[in-house]
Amino acid sequence: MRRADRLFQIVLLLGRRRAVTARELAEALQVSERTIYRDIADLSLSGVPVAGEAGVGYLMRGGFQLPPLMFDADELAALALGSRMVQGWSDPELGRAAERALLKIEAVLPPALKQRMDEQALLVPDFHVPPQMIAPLGLLRRAIGESRKVVFDYTRADGAASQRTVWPLGLFFWGETWTLGAWCELRSEYRSFRLDRMVTLSVLDTRFQGGGLLEDYIRVVSGDFA
Repeated sequence: MRRADRLFQIVLLLGRRRAVTARELAEALQVSERTIYRDIADLSLSGVPVAGEAGVGYLMRGGFQLPPLMFDADELAALALGSRMVQGWSDPELGRAAERALLKIEAVLPPALKQRMDEQALLVPDFHVPPQMIAPLGLLRRAIGESRKVVFDYTRADGAASQRTVWPLGLFFWGETWTLGAWCELRSEYRSFRLDRMVTLSVLDTRFQGGGLLEDYIRVVSGDFA
């Protein structure tokens, strides 16, 4: 990676409004921490408002904005592929949002890059994802965003049926299946639920305190696969 590109990537990573350590930057950019320290110093000298210090972490002070950018061919391919995945494998509302975002990008592209984007042979079939798999996505996304409990009837793989009240934490796509990661009140533990096995799904008015729960769920799930 050219040094100019590396400095630009550092600015992007610091613009996420959270402290990022030199080690994290070094791993992301595949360089040494010493190189990161030099780059941070150079960015500061050039007027980029980097806050923080070695051993603690860095972030971008508020108010700093990058000028409008242009994408390269591979970046456009990644955006197009991601948009097609969302349109094919997510709920209709999110799919329409992805399509609108892609149209906005295409509207500002020069003709040569727009043609490259149209010619990308990266296809995302959606016929293998049954409608019942994506039907609950909209409701669950809203419940997660508002930290509201949900209740549904659920059928396990062995045919056993039960009603569950859960704290929805995150939605996970596994290539053919969507699952909901949640805290289950019935079992008093983190559980994963396939969306196509849910029926009579309702979002409750009751809220829950979700701070840190998604991270805990991911740690538990990661341990199951270790």
